[in-house]
Amino acid sequence: MISKSRLREVKKSLDPLIAFQYIFSYFYLILFLLLPIATIIRQAFLYNGAFSLHWFQKVFSDPDFFSLSPRGGMFFELHGDTMYIWGIDHGYILNSLIVAATVTISASIIGVIAALIIARYDFPGKNVFRILILIPMLATPFVNAYVIGKFFQPRGGLLNFIFYDVLHILPWRIDVNGLAGIALAQTLAFYPIVYLNVLASLMTMDPTMEEQAESLGAGGFKLFRTITLPLSMPGLAAGATIVFIFSLEDLGAPIGFIGYSGNPLARRVMSVYVFDDFAAAVTGAISPITSAIAVILVTFAVTGFLAIKKYVTLKTYATLSKGGRWKPRTRKLGFKGMALVYPFFILLILSASIPQIGVVILALTDWAISGLAPKSITFEYISRLFTDPNVVRAISNSLLYSGAAVLLAVILGSCSTYVIARSKLPGTDALDSLLTMPIAVPGIVVAVGYFLFFTGFFRGTILDPLVDPALLLIFAYSVRRLPFTARSVFAGLQGVHESLEEVATTLGATRFKSFFDIVIPLIAANVIGGGILTFVYSMSEVSTSVTLGALREDRGPITFYISQVIYGTAAVGTVSVAAALCLLLITVQVIALAVSNYILKQRVAFLGI
Repeated sequence: MISKSRLREVKKSLDPLIAFQYIFSYFYLILFLLLPIATIIRQAFLYNGAFSLHWFQKVFSDPDFFSLSPRGGMFFELHGDTMYIWGIDHGYILNSLIVAATVTISASIIGVIAALIIARYDFPGKNVFRILILIPMLATPFVNAYVIGKFFQPRGGLLNFIFYDVLHILPWRIDVNGLAGIALAQTLAFYPIVYLNVLASLMTMDPTMEEQAESLGAGGFKLFRTITLPLSMPGLAAGATIVFIFSLEDLGAPIGFIGYSGNPLARRVMSVYVFDDFAAAVTGAISPITSAIAVILVTFAVTGFLAIKKYVTLKTYATLSKGGRWKPRTRKLGFKGMALVYPFFILLILSASIPQIGVVILALTDWAISGLAPKSITFEYISRLFTDPNVVRAISNSLLYSGAAVLLAVILGSCSTYVIARSKLPGTDALDSLLTMPIAVPGIVVAVGYFLFFTGFFRGTILDPLVDPALLLIFAYSVRRLPFTARSVFAGLQGVHESLEEVATTLGATRFKSFFDIVIPLIAANVIGGGILTFVYSMSEVSTSVTLGALREDRGPITFYISQVIYGTAAVGTVSVAAALCLLLITVQVIALAVSNYILKQRVAFLGI
């Protein structure tokens, strides 16, 4: 039973602008997020026209998908002069979970240590390390795994050549590939997510909590274990869970190792299984087993999302993004401390930056064909970004899709967050959850859902991905990257007091006029900042691009083109052209993040997501 006071609040909130924003937000998110996912769930639970767990029983009873006993692989196995570190095969499902758990634990350890040092200690070069530690966030889709594979190649690999052949430090050659290679590539790429979120928690922590503990005798590891770590758990929990989700859905690292070495273990994860079946969708249909795998994949991801939901809502983000009320508690690092910190950061940054360094070398030299080391500098591959019609088309497609997606995300983000911030309508909490839900939904699941839903209900129309996937790529980008815009806009709305709109209303302005004449100008910086982030991460979107884009190659964006080069399914160029495209993405990302941070006057913790 709704109370009279509650009804009065709802009636006060409900005017034509709010009503339109409310309906539009729900309509868009239901059509382009919930219904496609529901279509996957429906197919996964249907057998002979009736509800059934048949496909799930078939999946979990098949050792190819789920096996507690090892089914092959090599993990620290020595053959001749080479140590093979490939991982052990336990089927698609367990392999994915093991890799994701390994990546999450590794990234969390690295991220927490790095964040604690940066947040709690002052030392020469700190600001330099603070910037360089974020290098792995620069987009190098697919090529990152290729570069790591090239570095660790048993014969001809740079690291083995230096440490085994020249310095004789290693007793054997090291071959990191397959599942272990995927875990290594993902750890190096994702640890900044944990670092940024933990750093945000540490920087907003009340320093008196630690000071009181120290006055009672706590210090060193005990202080960290009993005070610092528990208080930073919101950031750690959010960052670790996001890393887990990203690892489960990642296609870039597996495809990179498949394309580089053809290692069969690199295929043995759920995301690649779904991708391979989707690739055959042009001539056939997506099987119910693939839908069941997609449901399992999204279940693990959404479960993690729900576990940290209170840490990733719009309101929590607004609090985090404004920074703390206290001056961070820091101390100067002594000589012994610096003797530990400098080697840690130097080794971490050099190791984690291997993909980005490799991309630059591949794009500007003949390293892809010269063997161990590059022999000459060339701008041939950079010039092909402007002269090769296939490359130019891929870049144009990405610019078009990302630009249109930003426009939709800004409209949807502004409408939905305004409803949440300014109305008392029922369902605003659910709308908040829907706005942050794309964090948890793997892109490969979104692609499968779009294929099933839009080919089923819009066959033969412009929304049919088999006719033209361009529109669906735009909608997919806008939904997948919506949290960037929504959270930035909501943070801006938190800084605009409602009294400003109330004054305008008492002077005769409508809600529509006050929204566009007062609210939008005051939050313009947040709208622009969120839009920039949406654009740059749409440009580097992988999962939906390589799946939906494959349905019509002339509609493929940049990341689809790169996947074709690395995966080897189309003779569209060399890996150096893919590296040149990655260099373009890196350049766009650096410029966009710099402009966004300048506009917002802060470094937002959500950049890691």
